Amino acid sequence: MTRILVVDDEAQIRAALARALDARGYEVDTAADGEEALDRVATGSPDVVVLDLNMPVMGGLEVTRRIRAWSSVPILVLSVRDEEPDKISALDLGADDYLTKPFGVGELLARVRALLRRTDAAAEKAPPVFRMGSVEIDMGAHRVSRAQEPVHLTKTEWALLESFVAASGKLLTHRWLLEHVWGDGYGDDVEVLRVFVSQLRKKIEPDPQRPRAIITEPGVGYRWSVRPVAEGA
Repeated sequence: MTRILVVDDEAQIRAALARALDARGYEVDTAADGEEALDRVATGSPDVVVLDLNMPVMGGLEVTRRIRAWSSVPILVLSVRDEEPDKISALDLGADDYLTKPFGVGELLARVRALLRRTDAAAEKAPPVFRMGSVEIDMGAHRVSRAQEPVHLTKTEWALLESFVAASGKLLTHRWLLEHVWGDGYGDDVEVLRVFVSQLRKKIEPDPQRPRAIITEPGVGYRWSVRPVAEGA
């Protein structure tokens, strides 16, 4: 059974999330603070951690940092709307996604399912193939075509595309993409990233003005949203 760890210092929120997840067949564990959360991750081996950022003693940012020092368990952080810098920091520290409070149970469940799908997909051996209209992207063959005509991507564009695909569905911050693709020292050069994302969209999106694959999360980063052909995309 899939195990979800819910971490929040408010008992009512823990209870409400536990009930909702339990009703959908998940095994639920809870923690009321950061130190208890670290203990539960170490001893309970959860499949997903739902983690509130705003907690006393040890906040969600520090919990995320410590978990990422030794575990790759997916982390979904919860944050209030007016604390965007904390959400960005959590994603840069290794969180996989975030939800803004207040949120609907349906959206929470959808995010949890997406994290579990990505965990399963990481075990797949075959490189993915994507099709969007006349555009085909074959990651294994290192090839992009439009109407069966080859499309040339630069080395940087390929590195950017591979970063998106490797973290399919995951929200990637501007800083993470810049440092992962361009290297240290580029973390604040958001304009460079925007230019390359625009170029990449022109090459791989059927309609660059209405992107289907590379979705903008305003003020935060980008998310790859197209599933491989094998998944029915």
